[in-house]
Amino acid sequence: MDAYQSAASYADRIEQELRGLNAWQAEPPPAAAFQSKRAFFGDTMSFYQWLQWVLLARIRDVVQSRGAFPAHSSVAAYAVRELDGYDEANPLISLLSEFDAFIERLPHNR
Repeated sequence: MDAYQSAASYADRIEQELRGLNAWQAEPPPAAAFQSKRAFFGDTMSFYQWLQWVLLARIRDVVQSRGAFPAHSSVAAYAVRELDGYDEANPLISLLSEFDAFIERLPHNR
């Protein structure tokens, strides 16, 4: 499996986790929510919204365009902070940790 297939698989698995947590939304946040300057759009979106509407959209865009992956990812660390105490989210946090490790292992990061 190449990096793009792996990334697509991570995106699908993250979506499944969000759906399992009943955190998947049918409608995107308002356009203004996408104008944030803060990391993870913490001032304009919930973490779940950011995962769905920013991270997953970006992963899928990179896969479709065969574009460049980011050099680093720290989504799991932020997830731990945002979802601390919500045990039902532990599988999502673990998956995001795997995703971070995947990004860090890509050849352009060596």
